[in-house]
Amino acid sequence: MTRSGVFGAMSEEYYGRLTALAHEVSFPVGERIFEEGGDADRFWIVRTGTVALDLRIPGRRAAVVETVGPGELLGWSWLIPPRRWHLGAEASTPVRAHAFDAAEVRALCAKDPGLDHAVSTHAAAVVARRLRASRTRLLDLLTEHGGPGGMPRWVVP
Repeated sequence: MTRSGVFGAMSEEYYGRLTALAHEVSFPVGERIFEEGGDADRFWIVRTGTVALDLRIPGRRAAVVETVGPGELLGWSWLIPPRRWHLGAEASTPVRAHAFDAAEVRALCAKDPGLDHAVSTHAAAVVARRLRASRTRLLDLLTEHGGPGGMPRWVVP
């Protein structure tokens, strides 16, 4: 497994313990990997390909807010209760990834505060980056599809 993203800053011991839980999966172009609001019971580290993260917008198609690529964490909602996906995800290209069962990883982290800290710190950075990306994309949508005064037609003032 590639040592980047969450694995890049991890000790060899933590890297080995975490990757022992991984199994390889693949997704063809267009496959929905998860849906906003669904149970977040796993996560992935993308090996090859790209995944579009999208956000439902009432009365419109889902808006892509970010693209996840090789070495990146796909899915962080598994870590934070209520463990529901905050975005949707779809394979933009053929994707190969390492999949992790969230309950197994949480149990491993519960036994080792150092591993828990490494995983949580990386996930928090991903959450912050995705929040910025979502905010930027939604602001773009305001100007692209805005109604009078720059407000989108689906927002009631």
